[in-house]
Formats: sequence, C-alpha cells, structure tokens
Amino acid sequence: MEDIRNEVTGSYDASQIQVLEGLEAVRRRPGMYIGSTDERGLHQLVTEIVDNSVDEALAGFCTHIEVFIHEGNGVTVRDNGRGIPVGYHEKTGKDALEVALTILHAGGKFGGGGYKVSGGLHGVGLSCVNALSEKLRVEVRRDGKLHVQDYSRGIPLDSVHVEPGEVSETGTTVHFWPDPDIFDTLEFSYDTLRLRLRELAFLNAGLRITFTDERVEPHRVESYCYVGGIREFVTFLNKNKELLQPEPLYFSGVRMEGDMETASVEVAMQYNDGYNELILTYANNIATHEGGSHLVGFKAALTRVVNDYARKFNFLKATDQPLSGDDIREGLTAIISVKLEEPQFEGQTKTKLGNADIRPLVDGAVADKLSEYLAENPAQAKLIIEKCITASRARDAAGPGTRPGRPGS
Repeated sequence: MEDIRNEVTGSYDASQIQVLEGLEAVRRRPGMYIGSTDERGLHQLVTEIVDNSVDEALAGFCTHIEVFIHEGNGVTVRDNGRGIPVGYHEKTGKDALEVALTILHAGGKFGGGGYKVSGGLHGVGLSCVNALSEKLRVEVRRDGKLHVQDYSRGIPLDSVHVEPGEVSETGTTVHFWPDPDIFDTLEFSYDTLRLRLRELAFLNAGLRITFTDERVEPHRVESYCYVGGIREFVTFLNKNKELLQPEPLYFSGVRMEGDMETASVEVAMQYNDGYNELILTYANNIATHEGGSHLVGFKAALTRVVNDYARKFNFLKATDQPLSGDDIREGLTAIISVKLEEPQFEGQTKTKLGNADIRPLVDGAVADKLSEYLAENPAQAKLIIEKCITASRARDAAGPGTRPGRPGS
C-alpha cells in the first residue's frame, strides 16, 4: 500500500496540472455539460439547438422552427430568426460564427441587448453539440448571403465562407451527426422529441414547430402551433375528463423596472372532477420538475384566495378550519410559466427555480386575477369551493395520512 501511495502522490507537481484547450474539456467530460452519454444525453443535443431557436422566438425574431431526423440519425434544426452573427470578432481574431461554435461561454446571452430572456445554456449549448458531433455543418442566412462552415468533433474543417447566390430570408440551420465515440446509442426516439417539441409550442403561443422523421416511409410529419398557448396546454392535459369550468382560467402579469419589462408570468388552470393534481412549472421554457419560487407563489395565492372567498360567502363557518392547500388543489390542472432575464436554477439540472423575487410576482398576479374571477363568476366559484370542501371532509373522514383516491398518500 505504501509503494502505491508513493507512486501516486510522489509525482504530483506542477507538471501534473493539465489545461484542456478549446472543446477538449467537453469531449473528456461530456456528462458535465449534457448530463449523460446515454439516450437522455443524446436527446439533449437536439434540445440545446432547438432552445437557441426558441430564444430567437422569445426575442421576437423567429416564427417557425423545423426539426428533421435523417436516415443514419443525423439531425437538422432550421429557424427563421436573425441568424447567428457573422464577421470579424475583434477579441479573438476569428469569425463570430466560429467563436460561437468553438469557444465555451461565447454567445449573445450575457447582456448587451442580444437576448432579454433565454432558455438555452449561456454560450455553451451550440459549442457542446459541435464538440460531441462526428460531423456538424452550420448555415447562417444574413444580409442576403448564406454563410457556411463545416466541423468534425469540434474542429473546423474550413473557414466561414459565403456560398454563391443570394438568399431572401434570415435564420440559422444546424446539421449534426452525434459522435459514436461518445454516445452509448445513436438512435433518436421520435416520441421523446415529439413530446418536447409539442411542449415548447404550447409554452410559446403562436410559434410553429414542424417535426419530420425521415427514417420511415412515408415520412412522419407533425406540426405544432397553439395560438392559445398554455391555455391549450391545460385543455390538452384535461381531455377526456369531466370539467368544472368550460374553459381554463388564464392569468398573466409582468414586472417592470422603469420602461423595461424584466419578468413575466402566465398561469392557466382548470379543475376536473378527479382526485389528482397536476401542476407543471417552467422558467424560460425549461421544465422545473422540483418547482421553486414560482410554484410557492402560486400555491400561496391559490390557498389564500380560496379560503378568503369561502369565509366571505359563508361556505366556511367561523369555527371551521381553513381549507388546506392539498384540498384546494385536488382535481386541479395548472401550468405556470415564467420568463425572466437572469434565472437562478438550483443545481446543474435546472429542476428548481431559485429567484426569490419571482414569488411575489406570481402571488400577486394569481391573487388579483383569481379573486376577480371568483367575484364575477359566482356559479363557477361555488363549484370550486364545494369541491375543495368535499375533499377536506373526505380527508378528515379517512383519517390522518390518507387522501381519497390516492392510495398510500
């Protein structure tokens, strides 16, 4: 043991400190950047590129995103946004397009007006995909020209160059083939990608996303565009259920600093006659599975407003205990989507939102709009309150630690 220890520690000096150049760090430790090299990490490559296109939509410059899976499991993502900037980049001496594809943390999402809100990794996503792709080709349509560059495993095969001819639109197209030396599988799941792309269309009202799988004949093509946004999302989740309201309730609010909008919230909710609650939360289009400040604000406002209404209109007597949050959320389907300039996620997986100032924004928007709705729709309010009271009584009758319709919970 002593010999082994001496062998390992005896030579630990300055010569042992390694500096990984360019994208080598991504290829050495891909899990640090995309989570894993299994099927989940493979699909994260597509998500990173699509998220960049969605960020263009959030900025108001993209209306259509196209995603293709090709034979051989290559992928193309095309959008009609502004196109990645091209031209000489003074600090690096390279073309700005090559900088975005080869340098980590290089992008337009660090201030300076490129993006107000962003869901993609800050300057990491595109370069990571490039590093982990056996081949990648990027095409940028800007100023009437088509700018192109090819890569292999993150290394440029040529310089950024302009293809002959003129183009009439703007946007970015990325073609990539995942590296078999990195990933355990190269087989993309149609269903996995379809679910995420449809989710993104729900979260961004009016954005069209077209998904094509060319690995089968005839090609499978689906197009998603929801003018009603998250309201249509709730309707989709509640299909085939008995509903307490004919349409989902929808609330929104913004936070202003001077003349600038720095954060916004959208909430859609609808009760059904079931026992389960389904609340999905998002921050800048990223699913926050562990909730966070936006969920805390929503729950607090919902519980407070429903109890206040029940007291005011004598659904609850003065001696009755207030309705619990669990009782009030029974049978509720809700979507909470916030968009903000600097999201603070707890943990590398981005599953919980930590921005404390988002809680009062969501709380205030839900409290104001829900109180107004209940006051203006007494018949619907009565159905909601009576369902909550029924849930409370059933819980009391079932005894501590039980919930009707939820075995073991």
